[in-house]
Amino acid sequence: MEFQSMSKQELSELYNNLMAKYQNYQDQHLNLNMARGKPSTAQLDLSMEMLDLLNSKSNMKASSGEDCRNYGVADGLPEMRNLFANLLGMDDHNIIVGGNSSLNMMFDAISCCMTHGFQGCKPWSQQGHLKFLCPSPGYDRHFAITEYFGFELISIPMLSTGPDMDEVEKWVSNDPTVKGIWCVPKYSNPTGITYSDETVRRFAALKPAADDFHIFWDNAYCVHDLTDTPDHLLNLWLECRKLNSVDLPIFFASTSKITFPGAGVAAIAASEKNLEVFRKHFSYQTIGPDKLNQLRHIAFLKDIDHVKLHMKKHRAILQPKFEAVEAAFDKELTGKGIADWTHPNGGYFISLDVMEGCAKEVVSLCKKAGVILTNAGATFPYGKDPKDTNIRVAPSFPPIEELKTAADLLCLCVQIAACKKLLKSK
Repeated sequence: MEFQSMSKQELSELYNNLMAKYQNYQDQHLNLNMARGKPSTAQLDLSMEMLDLLNSKSNMKASSGEDCRNYGVADGLPEMRNLFANLLGMDDHNIIVGGNSSLNMMFDAISCCMTHGFQGCKPWSQQGHLKFLCPSPGYDRHFAITEYFGFELISIPMLSTGPDMDEVEKWVSNDPTVKGIWCVPKYSNPTGITYSDETVRRFAALKPAADDFHIFWDNAYCVHDLTDTPDHLLNLWLECRKLNSVDLPIFFASTSKITFPGAGVAAIAASEKNLEVFRKHFSYQTIGPDKLNQLRHIAFLKDIDHVKLHMKKHRAILQPKFEAVEAAFDKELTGKGIADWTHPNGGYFISLDVMEGCAKEVVSLCKKAGVILTNAGATFPYGKDPKDTNIRVAPSFPPIEELKTAADLLCLCVQIAACKKLLKSK
């Protein structure tokens, strides 16, 4: 029954019943965490064999002849570049392989634009007040980077097809102070949607008012499927090549949720013109990446086919967790008119929209009962959800029995918050 159709007395009785259940959860003194999309211990265990593949007797030479123990090979080992080229659908000469963190490479890319500029333009730091587009709900760490550098963050609504491209095109085409846009194009964080073919084509066809505008294309979940019918993402690089707009996008990827998040390998990819700028920028930071870690990954992952086989093992762990959360939502929230949620085919998150004005209350109730969620508002620029509705749910880390408990409590808190809001309006 929809909560909105209940009388004040019915809502009051329901609220009392829900609070009695809530007290039972508080009495359990839970300590559960669903705040971030961290791989579970079981997922990390999948890559432990990699640590045995390189030892003091191993061949430390790259296929190109360089000694991987020494300086050099600034763009990364050829096999590692080839692996990322296959992950991203690009050419290996358009890839630079770096350290363990793609987020670090994104920060560096923004920093490079700030201090030295692109396309013959002044550095961004010398251009006055600048703006950056942030599809929302989106990835909080993306937003934090550009907030750190002083950009005005512009929220762009996320649709089922990706960012609202009418809004994107309006800002990009008419405002030269708009310098970029953050994108997680496949299994977006947190909605789990994949950009439609039309959306990708419209990105490739953008006509920016700023000569130094860039699309920051973070393909973090390019092989992170959860079903037998995975989403397909049109290749932005190939679409840009058709339209001679290859200088627009800058691509990022990593093995963070393939092997070890704290000891993986990351890559940046772009046009040759853009890579010239990045190579110079990176050359002042390092004389070469950690090639021994790259050797380990090459020995373990081998090629794109082996990566896909490895990701099926991840799926076997993750899929039941996503199904458990969605089953709880279906059972406890369907038909009550108080929540909607996504049904992603991959990635690491489920996006839950609760009754307007209730997200902070839901997160607070969960915390008081021992379940930590991502802060309400975190998926919007400056941590401020204008409607206070969105909650990012991260099923990956907890063991499945703990996850089921946390999901049930979350559903209970959604109902309590909705009851409280409706009772105040009666």
